[in-house]
Amino acid sequence: MTLGERWSKLEPREQKLLTGLMAAVALVVCLFLPILVFRSVAATRDENQAIRDYIQKVSESRDKIDKLRSQNDALLGRYTKTMPALASFVEDSARAFEVEIAESSAKPDQPHGKKYVEHVLAVKLKKTGLLGLAKMLERMEKSGYPVAVTKFSMKPRAGEPDSYDVEMQVSAFERKGGAEKKKPADEAPKDEDL
Repeated sequence: MTLGERWSKLEPREQKLLTGLMAAVALVVCLFLPILVFRSVAATRDENQAIRDYIQKVSESRDKIDKLRSQNDALLGRYTKTMPALASFVEDSARAFEVEIAESSAKPDQPHGKKYVEHVLAVKLKKTGLLGLAKMLERMEKSGYPVAVTKFSMKPRAGEPDSYDVEMQVSAFERKGGAEKKKPADEAPKDEDL
C-alpha cells in the first residue's frame, strides 16, 4: 500500500489533523532549527574567543617570564666577578674622591641560606663633605659587584659647613659554590612542570 492510498483511506477530519501536524513540524523545523544552529555557532565562537584570549595571556606571560629570567641572569652575573677584599674596595672608592676613612672594622660573616654569605665592614668617616660621600657611594653602587650599604648614619658637625660624621656598614655578598644548573631555554617544559 502506497502513501497516497493510505491518505485516501483517512477520514477528512484525520486528514486535517495530519495536515496540521505536518505543518507544525515544518514550522518547528523552519523556525527552531536556524535558532538552534545560530546558538551552537555563537557558543563555538565564544569558546574560540576564550581560547584566543588564553593564548594571548600565555604569550604575554612568556614575555614577562623572559624579562624576569634576563633580570635574574643579570643579577646572578654580578656574582660571577670575583669581589676584591671589602676593606680595600671601600678604601679605593673613598680615596678616589678624597674621603678619609677614620676607622674600619670587619664584622663576622653572616650566612644567607645555603648559597650566599654576607661580608660586613663597619666604616666611620670624620669631617667628610657631602659631594665626596655621594660620589663614593655612587661608585660603589655602579661597580658591578654585589655590594650594598646596609646601615647608614650621618650627623652634621657643629659650626662647620658641609662637614659630616658618617657611620655606615658596607655589605658584600658572595655566592658559595658554582653556578646553578639551568634548563636550556629552548627545551619544552614537561607536563609535570606545568
